[in-house]
Amino acid sequence: MAEARHFSVELKSLNKSFGSVVANSDISLNVKSGTVHAIVGENGAGKSTAMNMLYGLYTPDSGEILIDGIKKNFHSPADAQQVGLGMVHQHFSLSEPESVLDNIILGAEPILPFSKILPSACRPIDRNAAKNKLNEIISQYGLHIDLKSRVDQLPVGLKQRVEILKILYRNAKILILDEPTAVLTPQETEFFFENLRKLKQQGKTILIITHKLREVLALSDEVSVFCAGRVVGHRSTRDTNEEDLAELMVGRKVTLYSKPLEIKKEFSEPLLKVENLNVHDSSRTLLSDLSFSVGPGEIVGIAGVQGNGQSELEKVLLDPQSFFSAGYAKGKISLSGKDITTCSTPELFQKGAAFVSEDRLKEGLIASQRLDENFLMGLHHFPRFCSKGRIKWKEVEAATSDAIKNFHIKAPGVEAKASALSGGNQQKLIIARELCKNPKLLVVAQPTRGVDIGAIEFIHNKLRELQRAGAGILLISSELSEILSLSNRILVFFKGKIVAEFKSAEASEQKLGLAMGGVAL
Repeated sequence: MAEARHFSVELKSLNKSFGSVVANSDISLNVKSGTVHAIVGENGAGKSTAMNMLYGLYTPDSGEILIDGIKKNFHSPADAQQVGLGMVHQHFSLSEPESVLDNIILGAEPILPFSKILPSACRPIDRNAAKNKLNEIISQYGLHIDLKSRVDQLPVGLKQRVEILKILYRNAKILILDEPTAVLTPQETEFFFENLRKLKQQGKTILIITHKLREVLALSDEVSVFCAGRVVGHRSTRDTNEEDLAELMVGRKVTLYSKPLEIKKEFSEPLLKVENLNVHDSSRTLLSDLSFSVGPGEIVGIAGVQGNGQSELEKVLLDPQSFFSAGYAKGKISLSGKDITTCSTPELFQKGAAFVSEDRLKEGLIASQRLDENFLMGLHHFPRFCSKGRIKWKEVEAATSDAIKNFHIKAPGVEAKASALSGGNQQKLIIARELCKNPKLLVVAQPTRGVDIGAIEFIHNKLRELQRAGAGILLISSELSEILSLSNRILVFFKGKIVAEFKSAEASEQKLGLAMGGVAL
């Protein structure tokens, strides 16, 4: 009889419920040693719950976890770390004012040999030993970073690298990565993939939770599909495709890619007009001589590697008064032909603008507050929801309930906290709120960041509905497929300037990618 084959990770019939909510039911999967295994599924499908059980954050109600064929009972992440597991969560756990080195060694600090006789609180850290170990890891895997840098001064791609170095420093053999590319640009994503391939070559086993099916096909060896808390399919990556995986995830055929809507007629006056906009902070120029427009019924996409001025443009458009009154901005911004450089955010809402910011947790929601309270944000000056300084809470609750129903938001009710929703459902709540303003102009940044296939299709359809109604949309996205699917015109940002403009029929990922890198076309 042949010897039983062991896998680096094996989950056997795992079950997990939170009260009456069944998060995982009969989860079984095998992850072979030295492979990349993708876990895909819609928001709320149970992917993160299963991986959190594997990592010891949750205790299974029943079922078994085996590492290299040996049953394990993890009661905490520390237990999982001791046998070689490490996890990078979608939202980083970093102390941003501290250095890269201090973030990596926190909780696993080496001490100077002579200090073992001292009380633990008095033992000095052996920073040289930590640096030497980290420099070996950095050299081995090509994860180069300045250990002296403050984390709050790093771009998001390097912050993620700090998280990976944290688990490698703790000798992780099995890496669990939850939506690792949700906040990365295409260029950062490709470099990240190169690092993962090096980790795989070194014998690491990698489990990656992701919504991005192209990435699944480009990186993984095998893929497991979750739906409604169950595993509904396993595939060898070479034997599947995007359409097959999307249908398993959603339970129906999904339109993955489409062409932009045609503009029905030419417009004489743009909705948004930006003229010779220059923005700086105390030390550098952020935006230089920007001029562009967005017309009614038009989607204008902005593409660029993160850090080239897109975020600054979004912030200036959201609150022009703060930038212009402080002298940080010069130029002119008009909405429906009227200058708005002296307008505050509430005044812009009254004039027909709406905004979906790129960071939903920092700028779009208050996670600890109820859904109806979050839905009210920015709507509290509208007569429908406020009269004589008093909030009409019944109207707010009714509108929030309608949003939950019409946008298919998975939530128990308006009283639920925003923190209880998955990322995709949080995003749908924000978009529902902004569309409730019936905007003439929508500025939307990263509308589908960290959002699953079904929700992406839904959000894109809502943006097209708004476009058909005659609104103008300024779309800022790091997803080139999204830019190409929705935009009538595409502007490419590089070092705070517009370096290229394409009509939708002229654009391609290759052309956009070259322009984003500063290559003249």
